[in-house]
Amino acid sequence: LFCILTTVNLLLPHGLGLYTVSSTYGDTIIMPCRLDVPQNLMFGKWKYEKPDGSPVFIAFRSSTKKSVQYDDVPEYKDRLSLSENYTLSISNARISDEKRFVCMLVTEDNVFEAPTIVKVFKQPSKPEIVSKAPFLETEQLKKLGDCISKDSYPEGNITWYRSGRVLQPLEGVVDIVFKKEMDPVTQLYTMTSSLEYKTTKADIQMPFTCSVTYYGPSGQKTVYSEQAVFDIYYPTEQVTLQVLPPRSAIKEGDNITLKCLGNGNPPPEEFFFYLPGQPEGIRSSNTYTLTDVRRNATGDYRCSLTDKKSMIASTTITVHYLDLSLNPSGEVTKQIGDALPVSCTISASRNATVVWMKDNTRLKSSPSFSSLQYQDAGNYVCETALQEVEGLKKRESLTLIVEGKPQIRMTKIIDPRGLSKTVICHVEGFPKPAIQWTITGSGSVINQTEESPYINGKYYSKIIISPEENVTLTCTAENQLERTVNSLNVSAISIPEHDEADVISDENREKVNDQAKLIVGIVVGLLLAALVAGVVYWLYMKKS
Repeated sequence: LFCILTTVNLLLPHGLGLYTVSSTYGDTIIMPCRLDVPQNLMFGKWKYEKPDGSPVFIAFRSSTKKSVQYDDVPEYKDRLSLSENYTLSISNARISDEKRFVCMLVTEDNVFEAPTIVKVFKQPSKPEIVSKAPFLETEQLKKLGDCISKDSYPEGNITWYRSGRVLQPLEGVVDIVFKKEMDPVTQLYTMTSSLEYKTTKADIQMPFTCSVTYYGPSGQKTVYSEQAVFDIYYPTEQVTLQVLPPRSAIKEGDNITLKCLGNGNPPPEEFFFYLPGQPEGIRSSNTYTLTDVRRNATGDYRCSLTDKKSMIASTTITVHYLDLSLNPSGEVTKQIGDALPVSCTISASRNATVVWMKDNTRLKSSPSFSSLQYQDAGNYVCETALQEVEGLKKRESLTLIVEGKPQIRMTKIIDPRGLSKTVICHVEGFPKPAIQWTITGSGSVINQTEESPYINGKYYSKIIISPEENVTLTCTAENQLERTVNSLNVSAISIPEHDEADVISDENREKVNDQAKLIVGIVVGLLLAALVAGVVYWLYMKKS
């Protein structure tokens, strides 16, 4: 048989060409024998060809004995199966199975061959971006990372993407280095692509990905990596200065914090702070605190980078203030009729509103006292505020006390029915005078009186009497300043009389009203009678 195989010409059926079987790594390779089985077939065989063209027989099947024999080829031990129709199966496909296999059908007078090309494919692992840079810096060509894909056959091709767009090599901007390594045992490839990239601020939050493109049994395919986003470092281009906490206005006593910010990444951690009138900066972190600010803190504040002082930011701070001076203030005691100038002086960073209150009641205008009265006494408050500045208010108070010696005015009211007479003693003075009634002559004190409320330094005391004879009532008013007395004659209830007009007291002297009038009338009458008698006597003597 061997002689026949080596000496007989090998023939192929007409029109039969090369046939390719594609298989996936690890699967079973199935190679049908693409020959029609002749009637006088003796046996069938499979072989493969080495690179130098020499054959290696691997399987034999007799057409008569129906037996199968496998050659002692180590790499195919326990991996071969030859069916009755001479289809050869190879389990657990390997890269080394990529060969030219030949199906041979042998008759007594001829040998027929049908070659099959075996292709084995292995899908690579999902690509992964490794050795990633912790950050990228603008204007610097820096390694971004490696894209690696393993266990591929044949080798794949790696492509880099920025936000879904392919990155092409560009000198000084994009540098891609590709390399592949084959495992000597498995003959599988590991592909690695290293990317150096010159980033810009436009790459902030931009995703980078890579892909591996490979060939499989069904053609070309592509697998993509997960996205990778890199922290982009870039220098500060602008500095801003903030005043914290944010507020519409700053007033004396506030605490404020200046915060300087750079728009670089990472942001600057130190700055120079320049206070009004101070050319030298104060090195600090990104904040500088001013406590209990005063009005002299008003001015322009600046901050700059420590390594680039020309990059500077500024802001103007106005510290609002409000001063109030009330003159006089506190507790002031004056006499009735005195003049009292009052001034409330305001000094403020803006126009301030002024409100006057007296005893918690708002006044329409500022108080002015040219002649103090008892009703002017009270608690005065001058209050001012800056409407634009929350919490900036000032107030001062004046407690005005108006004192006066007791003044008495007495009145008499007759009951129309003639049953009683009412005598009223009206008193003014501060501190509140005490009122006492007495009946002149007897000196007895009258306790059954009725008093009105004491308002604005005034009140009255009245008594109702029904005298059986003429009496004189005396009203005494006394406070810490002086004692004042006034009297009023009251006729007996049986004697008709009219209401008495008001009688004004003469300080520190007792006045007897009705009796004085009677005496004066008598004296005047006598004088008139004497004058008339003298004139009559003169005329009589002249005629005689």
